[in-house]
Amino acid sequence: MFERELAELKRRHLARRVISRDTPQGPEIRIQGRRRLNFSSNDYLGLANHPEVVRAAAEAAQRYGFGAGASRLLCGGSGLHRRLEDRIAAFKSTGAALLFNSGYAANTGIIPALAASGATIFSDELNHASIIDGCGLSRAKTVVYPHRDVGRLSSLLAREKGRRIVVTDSVFSMDGDIAPLGEIHDLCRRQGALLYIDDAHATGVLGRGRGGLAHFGIDPDPMILQMGTFSKAFGSFGAFAAGGEDVITWLLNTARSFIFSTALPAPVIAASLKAVSLVSRHPSLVRRLWENRQMLAEGLRDMGIDISASETPIIPIKTQSVRDALRMAASLGEAGIYAPAIRPPAVRQPRVRITVSAAHTERHISRLLSALRRYGKR
Repeated sequence: MFERELAELKRRHLARRVISRDTPQGPEIRIQGRRRLNFSSNDYLGLANHPEVVRAAAEAAQRYGFGAGASRLLCGGSGLHRRLEDRIAAFKSTGAALLFNSGYAANTGIIPALAASGATIFSDELNHASIIDGCGLSRAKTVVYPHRDVGRLSSLLAREKGRRIVVTDSVFSMDGDIAPLGEIHDLCRRQGALLYIDDAHATGVLGRGRGGLAHFGIDPDPMILQMGTFSKAFGSFGAFAAGGEDVITWLLNTARSFIFSTALPAPVIAASLKAVSLVSRHPSLVRRLWENRQMLAEGLRDMGIDISASETPIIPIKTQSVRDALRMAASLGEAGIYAPAIRPPAVRQPRVRITVSAAHTERHISRLLSALRRYGKR
């Protein structure tokens, strides 16, 4: 049925295949029997295979079993679920929090719930696909504003009446740049708009790990709602909304992806609880991440590679064509480094997206830089 479409994907070098690891997640992984340095993971703090996280999940499995068996509104939740919501609300300094099964499920459930009464949504043009899909599912009027352009956002906001919702990533996952949350928050406060931030790549990374608002020194308030994930810096799985008690209660009653989904298994929740505790107790994890980011960024700049757009551990190396990106990724693969090409439709301009973690060593980063240096001389 899809022979022609698949043939066209192959012709344009856009056909994809699933890659499977034979080892735990970490800075070194084995793929198809070959050991590789991993610079493609969002496991920013190296917690996905942390012994305390693994132990917490195993102990919870012994106590609660694995499958949740039902939604949270039936009997799917455990005491661990409520503890994690309380813990993440304290971590984010908000009145309440609510768990979701993934960042995608959160955005596609939360945004339609927020826009239920005929709101207008204002969305950054480079927002994540889950935000775009959430806006579409809301059936609300959606206005897309130029990337990080607060001036243009201001003029667009002034044209609309009624409930207005500004939606933005904190850290943009393919470019590694940061939204100007301070300016956006000031604008939303003046205009009386709700600010919804996707903090997936900022939680555990920015603001000493507390996220985008802490990075800019913004105090949470009832007109700000944060979404974050446990699947990146926390090394676990799932997502959350954190905000005022009223908006969280509203989501509990109206967000379809929460209401109609089986709850996350208790061992996953226990792993997230332990990860949040580790980040809170060990600020050196976040410091190490940024030391590694600085080391890698300096090495790339010394080679003349333009990384000016990146402000975070996500560092894209953009190429002129899909074929160039595939060629660079293949060259790195030959050197034992895993950093795949990122192609349309995920991005407009092809690239190799490098992500560094706190678990990388100086030797790992030096090997990556050496491989890129050799590629540049070809």
